[in-house]
Amino acid sequence: MRRTSTITVAGLAAAALTLSACGRDAAESPAGETGEAVATGAATGTITVWAMGAEGEKLPELAKEFESANPGAKVEVTAIPWDAAHDKFTTAITANKTPDVAMVGTTWMGEFAELGALDPTPGQIDKSVFFEGAQKTTEVDGTSYGIPWYVETRLVYYRTDLAEKAGITSPPTDWEGLKSMAKAMQEKADATWGIGLQAGGVGSWQSVMPFAWSAGADLTKDDGKAYNFDSPEVLKATQYYQSFFTEGISDKAAPATPTTEPDFVSGKVPMFISGPWMMSAVEKAGGEGFKDKYDVMQIPADQQSSSFVGGSNLVVFKNTKNRDSSWKFVQWLADPKVQAKWYTLSTDLPSVKSAWQDPALTADTKLAVFGKQLETAQAPPSFPTWEQVVTSFDTEMEKVTKTGADPAAALKTVQSQADSIGTGG
Repeated sequence: MRRTSTITVAGLAAAALTLSACGRDAAESPAGETGEAVATGAATGTITVWAMGAEGEKLPELAKEFESANPGAKVEVTAIPWDAAHDKFTTAITANKTPDVAMVGTTWMGEFAELGALDPTPGQIDKSVFFEGAQKTTEVDGTSYGIPWYVETRLVYYRTDLAEKAGITSPPTDWEGLKSMAKAMQEKADATWGIGLQAGGVGSWQSVMPFAWSAGADLTKDDGKAYNFDSPEVLKATQYYQSFFTEGISDKAAPATPTTEPDFVSGKVPMFISGPWMMSAVEKAGGEGFKDKYDVMQIPADQQSSSFVGGSNLVVFKNTKNRDSSWKFVQWLADPKVQAKWYTLSTDLPSVKSAWQDPALTADTKLAVFGKQLETAQAPPSFPTWEQVVTSFDTEMEKVTKTGADPAAALKTVQSQADSIGTGG
């Protein structure tokens, strides 16, 4: 069931994000600062908003409800293509021509905060209402800039019918069980590959790091002031990940353009790791009844089950001319009822934990597994140089998966590059 009721003025109560009269002046605050309090009352004036992709296209519809609840306010949304967004933001920051509010990718937060472009989050916003991993994506050097708007995490998709054929009736919970299941899929369910894993290349860190976090890895050291890629935990995860390729369980020659949906539907690759958007994709590819032939499970654990938490944050830029109304719009978008309504419009998963109790989300049992994984999902460090440094990791992982390069040597190369580039702090 999907929520279709209209969000009313009551949404402005924002139970999770109530306003108060106290706060600290951001200009006078040290690291770990709290933004100046937002004034009470309705929002007024024009608020300019940049948002990317489908969110930029769908947000105007939701913004109309904010305008109805705040008759003196107008929200102007500009949709920006994802591939042009980063450069557009950096150019706007340099020219001091940023919007009031923007959707910002989680891995961009450190860079934009370091440039001094973001307004610290007002102290009256209760950060505990968000999933912990998502909230941490807003924090740079102890200061929160903005809020998590929506979230995503990664799970293991698997064909239940083929798993049964392979003699597996319940999903594995540990690393050994995952590998055994993948092998059984090949040996007993006629799968070409046991599980589809990315063989290095751009973005492969998002597939490897869940296993590293599962092994207890911390990607920072020296009290969070330096990168930590060559730790025993990351090495253990990288060796485990590599073993799927060296043992012929995963395809080291997988095409650069993924063929995930047709391979999953045909049974050629009966397991893969991805986010919630793939549910509709595989069901469309599989046709009527296919949704009953697969399920999702949490990332199997070494020390714990963990995964990558992504999504996008909402920020207010420091040079806004309408700060109070900008933050009121951001707060309104984080109201649990508004978050549930946004899910029905966009299928973006709520960052506010209590929104997951809405019937729009509780009706889907697969979706509930994503919610469970979000409780332990983690994000990479918010260093401004993260995207530059992780390029080296992706390059080395391709050598590890495709040519059998030594994981320890690869991680030492990554660490050397990270030390050379620095954190940007």
